[in-house]
Amino acid sequence: MRHKLLDLAEQSDLREEPLNFAIGDTVDVHTRILEGDKERIQVFSGVVIARRGHGMSEMFTVRRIVAGEGVERTFPVNTPKIAKVEVKRHGRVRRAKLYYLRERSGKATRLRERKAKPWEVDPNAKK
Repeated sequence: MRHKLLDLAEQSDLREEPLNFAIGDTVDVHTRILEGDKERIQVFSGVVIARRGHGMSEMFTVRRIVAGEGVERTFPVNTPKIAKVEVKRHGRVRRAKLYYLRERSGKATRLRERKAKPWEVDPNAKK
């Protein structure tokens, strides 16, 4: 259980619009990269295999395969470095953490498609 004063202090630094994605979703994470004076957007796309934490310490892990090798990257949810998270596909899963995908390769890593919930399609819809 978190302390109420910590929640109040962190409230100002949280995102105005929360990131709407779930475990098993295939996402494109648009990250701001600083190179000298210039800023550019780099996209990391993959499957969300974990989400942990609460408030400012909330993180999520995205896994993808590059040149036959698995690459995982963990992002903080409330960082200004993340421009946006774009959901490409909703995966149907029955677990909170998909660490079992690490041992699988090829077609065994596919997840079944899940129909989107109404509030995922239209953020103004009621939950």
